[in-house]
Amino acid sequence: APPECPFCGEAAGRELEEHVRARHGHLLGAPGTGNGEQLYECPMCSLTCTNIQILEEHVDLHLEEHSFSEGGNIRDLELAQRLQTEEDERQRSEEEKREREEFKKLQRQYGLDNSGGFKQQFLRNMEREVDRGRMQPFEYHKRKADMMESLASGIDDGKTKTSGVIEALCKYYQNENKDVRRVWLSAGVDHFHSSLGDRGWGCGYRNFQMLLSSLLQNSFYNDCLRDTTLIPSIPKIQSMIEDAWKEGFDPHGASHFNNRLHGSKAWIGACEIYSLLTSLRIKCQIIDFHKPTGPMGTHPRLFEWILHYYSTDNEGGAKVVCTSKPPIYLQHQGHSRTVVGIEEKKNKSLCLLLFDPGCSSQEMQKLLKQNSDGTGLKLLRKFVGSLKEKQYQIVAVDGVLSLEEKAAHCHASQVLTSEKIP
Repeated sequence: APPECPFCGEAAGRELEEHVRARHGHLLGAPGTGNGEQLYECPMCSLTCTNIQILEEHVDLHLEEHSFSEGGNIRDLELAQRLQTEEDERQRSEEEKREREEFKKLQRQYGLDNSGGFKQQFLRNMEREVDRGRMQPFEYHKRKADMMESLASGIDDGKTKTSGVIEALCKYYQNENKDVRRVWLSAGVDHFHSSLGDRGWGCGYRNFQMLLSSLLQNSFYNDCLRDTTLIPSIPKIQSMIEDAWKEGFDPHGASHFNNRLHGSKAWIGACEIYSLLTSLRIKCQIIDFHKPTGPMGTHPRLFEWILHYYSTDNEGGAKVVCTSKPPIYLQHQGHSRTVVGIEEKKNKSLCLLLFDPGCSSQEMQKLLKQNSDGTGLKLLRKFVGSLKEKQYQIVAVDGVLSLEEKAAHCHASQVLTSEKIP
């Protein structure tokens, strides 16, 4: 605050000295002492001086102190402002650096960092296996040759495939008499697990292979799959999705990947699976369970929807219902799996049966020799309390599209919004 006049209290600012001399100069003098000397009292500190010049010099010192204090306040304010500006710039710089690092992390996580795709990762991981003594050089060269042949043909080499699990489950449930009231199983489906080339990012592609393996066993889909008679490799699936984008499916999703998947380790999800299936004239729908519908963050509506999917048109009294329904693609943040059936317990609770691409073929092979106690089913069973992600999406196949219907779906996908379960 500007300095105030010691006589009248008026804010005088930098002109305090002039203000005192002009307005209150007559007060600078003081009555004399008893011996005839004239005394002068300082109006600021009450110091008594015997000489008017000494008093003026003394008052000047006070005025200089006020001026110095005012200048000091200004300098302190300027310093504080400069420090605050520097702190703001530092925080902004750190935030920008953090955002860049997070963006690079997301690029790496979703395979969009130009670090190579299936082929490069497969070769690097095999080289590490050789360096660690877990793979012989001759095996490295053989597997490399097999991988190159698979990539050239666009056909999966089948080394991660396990067949016959659904049939084994059907036999098991026929003899199970403990707590399962009824069970619905999808049509036959092969299990595919992640390999050295797609470990950490290939679950969406592997689940598509599972779904396609079931469709290829169903003559109803022969016409629309006449050009896809064998399971494609992951790089081939990437090219197939790019072809769907070129036809006009899901331009918004395509832009997220810069219209390129092939040669990358990009994760795919429900929208890419929907676009690919629809481009093949396979009728399907995306259902979005966008929030929990039960206590403790659970999704009972998801289980009820899947039960309805499998049980519709399969309402007989048999305990084990081997349906003709294709499996269901199930997506949540960071992972996807394939629903191959659902159990209804005697207490009416529901349990999904899931094929997980993260489960090795060695583990899946155990299901082909299912023990009577069903312990191996722990690999597949997921109860309501086990699925507690914030949201889930499913892609469910529901028939074949005509060419006209495909064109209509392509147009609709350009403004695609998934159906949401309230």
